[in-house]
Amino acid sequence: MTASCPLVRIEALAPHFAELVGAWASRLGLPMQADEAEFALQLGEAGLQLQLLGPHAPGPVRVDFVEGGAAHRRQFGGGSGQMIAKAVGIQPGIRPRVLDATAGLGRDAFVLATLGCEMVMFERQPLIAALLEDGLRRGFEDAEVRAIVERMRLQQGNAIELMGQWQGEPPQVIYLDPMFPHREKSALVKKEMRLFRPFVGDDLDAGALLEQALALASHRVVVKRPRKAPTIDGPKPGYSLEGKSSRYDIYPKKKLSADS
Repeated sequence: MTASCPLVRIEALAPHFAELVGAWASRLGLPMQADEAEFALQLGEAGLQLQLLGPHAPGPVRVDFVEGGAAHRRQFGGGSGQMIAKAVGIQPGIRPRVLDATAGLGRDAFVLATLGCEMVMFERQPLIAALLEDGLRRGFEDAEVRAIVERMRLQQGNAIELMGQWQGEPPQVIYLDPMFPHREKSALVKKEMRLFRPFVGDDLDAGALLEQALALASHRVVVKRPRKAPTIDGPKPGYSLEGKSSRYDIYPKKKLSADS
């Protein structure tokens, strides 16, 4: 954790989680006792969750691929007709290998894995990566979701550095969703932003992220932006797909085909 991050303590919500909490505390460098903490990383029956402390705090945030929004989108999300599917180039017989270099809580990666894409995910913020890792673990334990999360591989670290060190066949598509000042109205987004913005801030290195992604991706780079936001500094996208609240800027390098 960097010095500028808020103080976070870790706690077990039941005694039998104490040993696992100790392991997480050691791994993340978090104290188990800190009365002045602003946040608590908690482990309980529902998994690992991040809770803002103090009066009027919203409920905890956790990654859940089995129930809730992820389950609804898995069952009723619109399949390969979704804009994100079109943006990454999903077509009949084409399921590109995708690197989500700004994975966050893994929602977009889960949608693409549900549609059959092999996903590699990078997340640089250790607490968010821990929540995502725990969500993947619980998803693997669910018979219906296991086949999807088996297509999702997480690596914690700085995406620019990790892309620069990439070994082997490059991803066909790199997907970027840099942090920006969110204006969505949904309570969920507001709750998550209230929790995560103190840890991640805005992605001031988005231009360097795009540059590294363009150097690595074999076929295209896709950048998710708020609908009215400017493009990221750097080359202009080849084209964009625009929805109600967000847009996908596409930087094509090579045509995707069933045998590419």
